[in-house]
Amino acid sequence: IAIFGLVVGLSLVGLLGAVIDIPSVAPRLGTMIGLGVGIDYALFILSRHRDNLEDGVENDLSIARTNATAGMAVVVAGGTVVVAILGLQMAGIPFVSALGYSASIVVAIAVLVAITLLPALLSFAGPRVLARSHRKAAKAAAETVDSGETIEVEQGHSGWVRWAHWVAYHPWRSAIASTLVLLVLAIPVLDMRLGQADAGTDPISTTHRQAYDLLADGFGDGFNGPLLLTVDLGESRDPSILEPIAQAVNDDPGVQAVAPPEINDAGDTALIVAIPTTKPQDEATSDLVHNLRDTTIPEVVDGSDATVLIGGPTASFIDQSDKISDRLLWFIAAVVAVSFLLLMIVFRSLLVPLKAAALNLLSIGAAYGVVVAVFQWGWGRSLIGLDEAVPIASFVPMMMFAILFGLSMDYEVFILSRIREEYVGGRSNIDSVIEGLGATAKVITAAALIMISVFLGFVASDDPVVKMMGVGLATAVAVDATIVRMVLLPATMSLVGDANWWLPGWLERILPHLDIEGEPEIDAAPEPAPSDTENLTTA
Repeated sequence: IAIFGLVVGLSLVGLLGAVIDIPSVAPRLGTMIGLGVGIDYALFILSRHRDNLEDGVENDLSIARTNATAGMAVVVAGGTVVVAILGLQMAGIPFVSALGYSASIVVAIAVLVAITLLPALLSFAGPRVLARSHRKAAKAAAETVDSGETIEVEQGHSGWVRWAHWVAYHPWRSAIASTLVLLVLAIPVLDMRLGQADAGTDPISTTHRQAYDLLADGFGDGFNGPLLLTVDLGESRDPSILEPIAQAVNDDPGVQAVAPPEINDAGDTALIVAIPTTKPQDEATSDLVHNLRDTTIPEVVDGSDATVLIGGPTASFIDQSDKISDRLLWFIAAVVAVSFLLLMIVFRSLLVPLKAAALNLLSIGAAYGVVVAVFQWGWGRSLIGLDEAVPIASFVPMMMFAILFGLSMDYEVFILSRIREEYVGGRSNIDSVIEGLGATAKVITAAALIMISVFLGFVASDDPVVKMMGVGLATAVAVDATIVRMVLLPATMSLVGDANWWLPGWLERILPHLDIEGEPEIDAAPEPAPSDTENLTTA
C-alpha cells in the first residue's frame, strides 16, 4: 500500500515538474516522507480493523467502522501534515515552496490510498488478516454477537495498560521528568547557525570535494566563495569612486584580496571581486557581508550617486538564510494556529489542541537540538559518515518543522481520537486516558519503529542536507512516540481532568462538526424500503 501510494505520488511530482522547477532533492525527501506516512496510515487502519474482527464484528461492517473512525483520524492527521507543509510558501523562496508542493502531494496520495484502496483489499482478504490462532476466536465472537448475546472483551495490551495506569496516577512526576528531558535535548538549538552546504561539506572521496580543497589550499579558504560587488555609477558615470570602494573593502580584515575594478563597455557599471579570508559557510563570512553592506560601503559612497550591491553565490546563500530566519517565527505561528483550529473542530475542545501544539513544539525543539549537536557541534558525526561539522542548511529548520509538526499530529490524533471515543462512550477522563493509551500504544510503537527505520535509512546518503533531514525526523519521531505520547500526553490529560473536553457554548454552535467516532451513523442502518407488494397491500 505504502509503495503503491509512493509511486503514484512521485509520478504526480514528476508531472508537476513540467509546470515548476522541482529541486533534485525533492524525490528523496518525498520518498522519505511518503514511505513513513504511508506505512503508518495503513498500519493504523489495519490494526483497528483487526481489533474489530477479534471483537466479533462482521468483516464488511468492520471495514465501514474502521474507515469512519481510524480512517477519519488518518484524514485529519494527513490533512494536518499537508497544511503544515504547504505553509512553506510563507518562506517566499521558490526552492522551498517547490519542496513543500512535492511533499504535500506525496502525503495526500498516501491518505487517499489508505482510505480507498486499503479498505477494498481488506474486503478481499476477509478474516485472513488475522493470525490463524485468532481466527477461531474471532469466528466464535461473531457467532456470539449474531445470537444477540454480550461478549466479554478481554482487556489486551496489559503491559501498556499498566504503564498508562502508572503515568495517569503519577502525573506530576511524569510530566516534570519528561519535560526536563525534552528541554535538555533542546538546549543546543540556542546555538543554531543557519548556512548553506556546498562542495566543502561533501565527502572527501568525491572529486568535486577534492577540487574544492585544492583551491582552498592553494588560494585560501575564501577563494571558493568570492563576493561580487556590482557598482552602478549613476548618471555621472564617474569611475573615480571605484578605487576608494576597492580600497575600503580591501582594508577590511575579513578580506584576503580584491581584484581591480572592471568597467563595462557602456561605462555605467563596474564589477569588483573580493575574496574573503574565511570559508563560504563560516559565520565570519556572513558577518563580513553584513559589515560591508551596513557600514563600509555606505561610508565610501556617501555623497556620490553610485550604488553598490553585493552578490555571488555566497552572498545569495546568506540572504536566503536571513530571509528564512526573519520568517521562521511567523511560519511557526501560522502552522500552529491552523492546526489548533483544525484540532479544535475535530475534538470539540480548547485545551486539547492547545496542549497538542505545546507538546509538538517541545518534541520538535528536541529534534532541532540533536541536529545542531550532531551537525554543527560535530558530536558523533563520524557515526553518520560526516567528515566535518557543517552549518544547518537554511531551509532545513523550516522544512523540518513543517514535516515534524504534521507527523507529530499523526500520533496525537490517533491517541486522542481513541481517548475521546472512550470518554464519549461514558468512561471517566482518567479511565479514558488509560484505555485509549493502552489500546493504541502497541500500534503507535510499531508505526514509530517503522518510520524511524525509514528515516535512518537516508542517513547513509552522501548529501549532508538529506542526512540532516533523516537524523532530525528520526529523532523527532522517536521522542514523540516515547517521551511525549507515552508519558507527557497522558500525564497532562490526567492533570487537567474533565476540563480537557470543555468548549464554550457559543463556540460549539459556530464550529462545523467533523465526527471521528462515526459509530452511531454506521450502526443506525436505514430501514429497507417497502416492496411494491407491501405498498399495494397497504393501499
